[in-house]
Amino acid sequence: MTHAYLDNAATTHVAPEVVQAMMEVYQSVHGNPSSTHAPGRKAKALVETSRRSIASRLGCPPRTICFTSGGTEADNHAIQAAVASLGVRRIVTSAAEHSAVIKASSTVGESEHVDVVHVQHLPDGQVDFVDLERLLKETDTPTLVSLMHANNEVGVMVDLERLSAVCRAHGAWIHSDTVQSMGHYPLDLGAMDVDFLTCSAHKFHGPKGAGFLYVNPTLRIHGMIVGGGQERMLRGGTENVAGIVGLAKAFDLAFEHMAEHEAHIRALKRRMAEGLKGCVPGVVFNGESDREDRLYTVLNAKFPNHPNGGMAVFLLDLEGIACSGGSACSSGATLGSHVLRALGFHEPDKASIRFSFSRYTTESDIDRALEAVGKVFASVEQPA
Repeated sequence: MTHAYLDNAATTHVAPEVVQAMMEVYQSVHGNPSSTHAPGRKAKALVETSRRSIASRLGCPPRTICFTSGGTEADNHAIQAAVASLGVRRIVTSAAEHSAVIKASSTVGESEHVDVVHVQHLPDGQVDFVDLERLLKETDTPTLVSLMHANNEVGVMVDLERLSAVCRAHGAWIHSDTVQSMGHYPLDLGAMDVDFLTCSAHKFHGPKGAGFLYVNPTLRIHGMIVGGGQERMLRGGTENVAGIVGLAKAFDLAFEHMAEHEAHIRALKRRMAEGLKGCVPGVVFNGESDREDRLYTVLNAKFPNHPNGGMAVFLLDLEGIACSGGSACSSGATLGSHVLRALGFHEPDKASIRFSFSRYTTESDIDRALEAVGKVFASVEQPA
């Protein structure tokens, strides 16, 4: 069975152009980028050309881009570096962050005796900036604020310019997990005052195992992975040349056609939202994820109490629909989504399903999904 793939917030199809670019590297570039001979210089040139290409799209110096294995490593590096290199003794984050940020913060908090506090959220899931200012005012302890640009489950977004203004007014450093928004929204880092941003290529049709950490050029931090001088001493280890080339190619494709992709995906998301309201009376959207000012690739629906609710994702899979009950990083959890619990949207007797879209999603995929949802949540005959 060919699935209608609606789990793009977990990962995306690798674009054919990206596969081709990577295959050319695998087939013809064999040198180690750290070697000084011609094959090594060829590999090094590809890495640095990719770095410059990405930096030009973001309006930042190439030296601010440190290639990583993806968003989780980049988040860990930013948080660890803030403590080890910048002297951070307090981290302000959220219980609704990606698990990479939550666990990295708690781990460094325990090992380095760093205070970790959580900002509150408004009823619609957005960060409460009044509470954030309160937390920043209550102490002059060196602080890192770590809040994601776009929530990976319910699509609520943080205004990075406002976040920057609030943090700078109180002398705090800023880290934002931009894994879900990078490649989908324009980000001008020449005009934006933030310290750390993260990227994972597989969220916008690049390869898994490739990403980067943006580090503000005014900062001087230490590496997290040691053992070599690669990535300007920030990440030891031989570079994943093919992955970096694939990341840069996916980045180019995303930025060259961003407006076109956004219009296509927004139309599909509206079709899905309206269709769900039509086929399942009583459905609501967690975090008001159907709103236009939410992350346009994600729609999180909460369904009325139904006998099939607990098995809904599995039953949809049997119908050929790939979706999720939350972040793929918590797929083994039994308590439901930590994001929905943190934001107060979790109801044990009601199924919440995340549908997420990409430029490869079609109207046919949406219509198939709506038909399947209608079957799974069909009205139950009541006994006479």
